Order: sequence, then C-alpha cells, then structure tokens
Amino acid sequence: MRRNLWLLLGGMVMVAFGLMLANLPSEEAGAEGQQVKRLMFVNLSMGFRHDTTATAAEAVIRLGWRSKPRFLTTVTEDTDLLVPEILQRYDAIMFYTTGELPMSDAQKQAFLDFIRNGKGFIGVHSATDTFYKWPEFGELIGGYFAGHPWHQKIRAIVEDKEHPATKHLGDVWELKDEIYTFRNWSREKVRVLLSLDPTSVDISKGNRPDHDYALAWCRYYGKGRVFYTALGHEEYLWRDEKFLQHLLGGILWAMGVLPGDATPRPKPQR
Repeated sequence: MRRNLWLLLGGMVMVAFGLMLANLPSEEAGAEGQQVKRLMFVNLSMGFRHDTTATAAEAVIRLGWRSKPRFLTTVTEDTDLLVPEILQRYDAIMFYTTGELPMSDAQKQAFLDFIRNGKGFIGVHSATDTFYKWPEFGELIGGYFAGHPWHQKIRAIVEDKEHPATKHLGDVWELKDEIYTFRNWSREKVRVLLSLDPTSVDISKGNRPDHDYALAWCRYYGKGRVFYTALGHEEYLWRDEKFLQHLLGGILWAMGVLPGDATPRPKPQR
C-alpha cells in the first residue's frame, strides 16, 4: 500500500489510502484573502531512487507555507490520484520521479489534458528520467535524460533575468550538483532559463557537438505552462535559498500566479 501524505499549510497529516477526497473543501482563503493554490507533488521512483526525496517533500511544503499566495501541497506516491475528478482540484502537478510510472492510458490522457487546458506542470531533476516509453511525456517536459557526465561545482549562466525562477540569480550562479545532458531537446521548443557555462567543466565529457546544455527551461503546452529544472540532486540544494527561490518562482509561474515569457529564443552570443 503506497503512502499518501496530505500536507496542509505546513501541517503534516498521514491518512489512510481510502480517504475520500470529495470531503476536502474546494477553496480556502489565505491570510491575505487570496485563494490558496493547490500543488500535487508526485514523489515516486520506479527506477533509481534519490536520497533527497524526503527532504524535497519537506522543502516544497515549506515553500507553499511561505509563498504569497500560499499553496497547499499534497505529496503522494499514489498515481491512482491522477484522474480527472481529483486533478480538477489542483492548479499544478510536480514530478520528482524516475522510470515508468503505473498510469493507464486514460490517466495519461487526463494528465495531458489537465495541463493543455490551462494548468501547470513542474519537473525537477530526474523527472526527465521518466516515461521513456511514453513519447508524449517527453514532448511535454521538453527532453529526456541522456547522461550526467559532471558532478561538481559549475557555473550556471542566467539566460533569462526576468523570469520568476531566475531573476534573483544575477548573471551567473555557482553551485555544485549532478549535471544532466538531454536527448530529444531543442531550443526551438523551450525557453532556456539557465545553461551550463562550458568553461566551468571538462566539456569533452559531454555528448553535444554544440556544447549547449540547458539546466532549466520553460514552455507553453496548449493553454498550460511547463517549468523544468535539472537541478536538485544534491541534498544541500533543498536547503539553499537560491535554489528554493528558483523552484518557487517556477512553481508560481507554472500555476499562472506570476508572469513570465516562455517563447523560445536562440542561443545568446557570448
């Protein structure tokens, strides 16, 4: 039996698998009279499981508590929740996942429709290491994991200094993390927010002739918004204010709370 952690405005309550979601209120008001947003955080690993999954869950709960407007986070390993009657209660879905998640074809269609019709999707780190057998997911998120040749301190170039996920970072962000490369990825399909400074690593270990490695991006999907950050492998990042603000900005943008352009742009000249 999978765990369901219902995390309500900073409080954590464990409830039984059979909880009737219909008993939850459809709206709640925040301290400022604003409607509380709702985030479903799917934290399930069907492949490699990161040690940071529990820390990530706690961090996202805290982000929701301190956010303005606040958002309520449901952390779950239960993909049975990904059905229309439950999804309609949420403003965005977050994946920190790996492997082929147990979802029926009907659930997959409901998931795509949820985002296409105006809701948000946030992918963190290994979310691109998910659903290789479902090409529509790869199209949604913008690419698939293709390796992690660098695990070290790097410099991330801030390509979009206006987006809520990156406007606090200045021109360059130095950090240590596991750095992904991607396949089925193109700047023509996404707006790059952060990219790897190729001079900060041994670039010969990479797998792209153009040495173009994005670390975070966003895109439109129908009427919905998709935000992805490749960062989040290292435990310390989930307690690092720069990373948490990066993630919070992406969540609120995906929910439609904050403005930001997701129109693809060419690689800047350096």
